[in-house]
This record gives sequence, structure tokens and C-alpha cells, in this order.
Amino acid sequence: MSFSNLFNSSFTTRNQDHFASIVRVAFSDGIISQEEKAFLDRLSQKLNISKERYATILNDYKSHPINPPASLEKRIERLYDLARMVYADKLKNIYEVTLLTKLVIGLGFPLEIASKVVSTSLKLVSNHVDIDTFKKGMNTIL
Repeated sequence: MSFSNLFNSSFTTRNQDHFASIVRVAFSDGIISQEEKAFLDRLSQKLNISKERYATILNDYKSHPINPPASLEKRIERLYDLARMVYADKLKNIYEVTLLTKLVIGLGFPLEIASKVVSTSLKLVSNHVDIDTFKKGMNTIL
């Protein structure tokens, strides 16, 4: 296996694991709403996830680990996607917030500020900020 194939394989796996984490948030209330489904469809394209792999992940999302990115910027980008999923159906519930808190810790954010990270990220997303504004807002508390 060549070095470039190894890198592509690792990158693909991380994207699939990230997508599975977002599917986990979508399923936290037991259903995927139309808004959540639309968001998942768009995100799967952005992450280059094939339709076949998409279906497999939907059926077996719990088998994918949370692979935190090494850089803070990438962790914040993943948090942005996760927080947007919580608000995709315009309703946040306790299950989604609890799961998001677990995912925030899994992404490598400090346990001591996990609830603040969650509340700040959800507030920013509810204000429909773009990724750059989200990053700036999150960097103020990190």
C-alpha cells in the first residue's frame, strides 16, 4: 500500500467516524426528522461518503469511535457540525444535549468546561452564525 493510499484511508475513516457521531446525535431522540435527514444528506456529500457507506453508517453508527482531531480548530469545526445537528429540527431536547456533552468530551474539550462549550455552541448555532463566527465565539471560552 502506498503512502498516499494510507493517508486517504485514514482521512476517509475519520470522516466516516465524524459522520457517525452526527448520526448518533440525530438518533438520540429515537427518530431522524426531515430537517436532520436533509442535513445528513448534505454533510455526507461534503465528507465524500458514498450512498452505500451512508446506509451502512445509519444502520451501525454506534460501532464508530469518536476520533478527535489533533488541532483545536478542527475540533471546533466538528463541534459546529454537531451543534447544527442538534438544532436541525429547531428543537433541542435533553437527550441531544446530553449526547452532545458526551461528544464534546470525546472530542477532547476539557471536562471542566464541557457544559459551557455545549451551551455556547448551541447559543451560537441558534443565532445562525457561520463557521468563522462560531470559531471566534468558541475561542473566547477556550
